[in-house]
Parts: sequence; C-alpha cells; structure tokens
Amino acid sequence: MPADTAAKTNPGRFFEDYAVGDVLHHAVPRTVKMGERALYHMLYPARHALHSSDQFAQGCGLPFSPLDDLVAFHVVFGKTVPDVSLNAVANLGYAEGRWRMPVWPGDTLRSESEVIGVKQNSNGKTGVVWVRTRGLNQQDEVVLDYVRWVMVRKRDAESPAPDTVVPELAQSVAATELVIPKGLDFTGYDFTLAGEPHRLGDYEIGEQIDHVDGVTVEEAEHMMATRLWQNTAKVHFDVNARPDGSRLVYGGHVISMARALSFNGLANAQFLVGLNAGAHVNPCLSGDTVYAWSEVLDKAETTAPGVGAIRLRLVATKGHAPFDLRGEDGKYRAHVLLDLDVWALMPL
Repeated sequence: MPADTAAKTNPGRFFEDYAVGDVLHHAVPRTVKMGERALYHMLYPARHALHSSDQFAQGCGLPFSPLDDLVAFHVVFGKTVPDVSLNAVANLGYAEGRWRMPVWPGDTLRSESEVIGVKQNSNGKTGVVWVRTRGLNQQDEVVLDYVRWVMVRKRDAESPAPDTVVPELAQSVAATELVIPKGLDFTGYDFTLAGEPHRLGDYEIGEQIDHVDGVTVEEAEHMMATRLWQNTAKVHFDVNARPDGSRLVYGGHVISMARALSFNGLANAQFLVGLNAGAHVNPCLSGDTVYAWSEVLDKAETTAPGVGAIRLRLVATKGHAPFDLRGEDGKYRAHVLLDLDVWALMPL
C-alpha cells in the first residue's frame, strides 16, 4: 500500500484541531425536495397542517407549504458532522438558534461554522468545542443559525490544553428578535383543518401538557434517519465507537420525535422560529419508547396579522413520565432524554 494512502482519508477532527476563530466551510450542499418531506413524515408522526398542505399554507398567506422546520435543522446539522462531531462523545447543548426563513422544496442548503469556544475536560482525554453554525440557501440567505457545543475526544491525551474560552450565550432569544416568515397571516386560520381549536390565548404561562402518545425507536429506523440527514458521527453507526457496544440514537431524531408527538395538545404551534436552549440529557438507544410533554414558558404577540409566539419547554422521556424532570438533588431524572426550549408561532 502506498505510504500516502492514509493521508487521503479523513479521520475527523480531534479536540486539538480546533482554535477559536476558525471558520469551517462544510462540504456537500444538498438540494431538498418533496422526497425529504415524505421520508420525514414516514420517520416521525408529524402532522402539523402548515407543513402538510399547500392549500392550508396558502390560507395562511404563504405561496405553498414549506418543508418542516426540523428538516432544515437536520440537513444543516448533518453537513457539520464531519468537521465538528465525527469524533464526538456527545452533543451537549444548543443556544441562540433562529429559523430565519422557510425552506421550500427545491432549495439547496449548505452550512458553515465558526469555532467560538474551547475547554479541555479535567480527565485530559476530551474537551468541549462551541461552534456557531449557519445554514444558507442557494441565494446565500441564512435560513437557520444556532450555537451548539460538543464533547470531542483528544487525539493525544498528553497534548497540552488550549487556553479556555467559554462563550457568553444569551439565556433565550427575545420575542422581538424572532423572524416571522414573509406573508404569514393567521387571521383566516382554519382550526378545523389544523386539528385542534386552541389558540394562543387558551394557553397559560406555567401550564403543562402531557402529549400522551409514545413511539418506540427501532434500530433500523434511527439509522435510516441518520443516513437521511447525512450525519456520519461514528457513535450512530459503529458499535465499536461506544464502550457498551450500542449505537447511540442521533439526538435530532429524539427532537423530531418529541416535536411530532407534541401535535397532541399543540397542533396549532405551526412554525418553530427560536431555539433558546437545549440539552440531550441521557442517551437514547434502540428499543426505548419516547414520550413527550411541554410546559408553557412565555407568550408574545408579533407584528404579523393574527400571529402570536409561544415559548415552550419540550421534554422527551424514556417511558411515560409526564412532568417528572429533576430529582430532589436538582439533577435530571434518568428517564429524561431531552430538555428543549423553543419558540413557535401560533394563531392569536
């Protein structure tokens, strides 16, 4: 074998390979069409009307139905994996995320990330990397941006630790900073076709909603989803990448499952527009049954006619455990998989 063969392959970046200020231009733009929608709705019980029907979307002032907001998230996220999290131990959290415009069938998405923080862990074997990622369409318009942080293995535990830089991140996206899709108008909203009668005024801050339904995650299903989003992280595919010999379910798969389950009780939370915070608290593995519940954290009006914003804590659990989040010690319960804080748009 020629000596330089290994140099042509990509083992992925390790913690030592990141420096604050680096800009990573992620490869392989992707054109998304109705095939992505069909596969998304096959993998998750997604039923929000605005992402299902051109006629319903046109009744809300849009030219036709956009792709689900999380399709954009998954595609943008997947592009980043070879450069950010191929050697990740875990994806730890999100902040300062905004969906800035809908993604339409036929759009081409690409991603770029800036390294904004690094911190070596005390064990000397791993470190945390913070990146700010932008997803752009074919006109170089930003459709989505967010911060995430990832625990990444070191190549050499003896290599010196970099200077610690931990970015200061906002606790949440202000309601005034949310971007409303152009033309969106809920004044003629059809609650019957949407599936539930509840509008923004029907929800109270502090209200908790048990979404009731559960879905068991299958091995083939979550691996198909991870391939669909071109997420190449080793922990999702290679049983040798984790000490217990299991494949870790992609955290975004849990996000989409919880979002889809939230239809039962939040059918009119039609658009995701803000990602305030989020944590993948415990691993999800094949065979786990995912349930979800939500808590209303805030409400706001917007400048769009008939359109309000609702801030939600969306929690996914392994097994049905509504409203049981933390123990007396303040730590997350072992059955909690996801704790996500999002803004969504809802008719007033």
